[in-house]
Amino acid sequence: MLTMLMITAAFQAAPADPRPDLGWMVGYWLMCERGEVSETWSDPRHGLMTGMNVTVRDGRAGFELSRIAPTAADADAPLAYFAQPEGQPVTVFPLAESGPDRAVFEQTGHDFPRRIVYEREGDVLDARIEGDVDGETRIVRWRFHKAELNARCPD
Repeated sequence: MLTMLMITAAFQAAPADPRPDLGWMVGYWLMCERGEVSETWSDPRHGLMTGMNVTVRDGRAGFELSRIAPTAADADAPLAYFAQPEGQPVTVFPLAESGPDRAVFEQTGHDFPRRIVYEREGDVLDARIEGDVDGETRIVRWRFHKAELNARCPD
């Protein structure tokens, strides 16, 4: 009985996780404009979410592996977006801002993309990357719709 009381007390005394909850990104998302683009985000587990993006366009398939996870490198940004497109080395974008349905990740030392932004409204997940290319601001947007796992765009 004493052991159970000690375990219960330990759980009750544990501080709440100060990291923002990005669970609103969870799911399988599909865009059928400019080819077929799907993005899948796992549910958060101890601050870790894993993501996968597959783009099919013009007879070619591309991919990006991502994760949102705690980073000890920057105490002011407890979460970061770790992007790894096409197996390239990982680029880390610390969380710069978050709200109930919005997250902005920013890597000020990077040219493009410099910012990664996710916003959700109902069954729509808007994603965009922003930055500079040859001295000009460039923005690329995706408008995903919630879909069943592995759904495909109509032919």
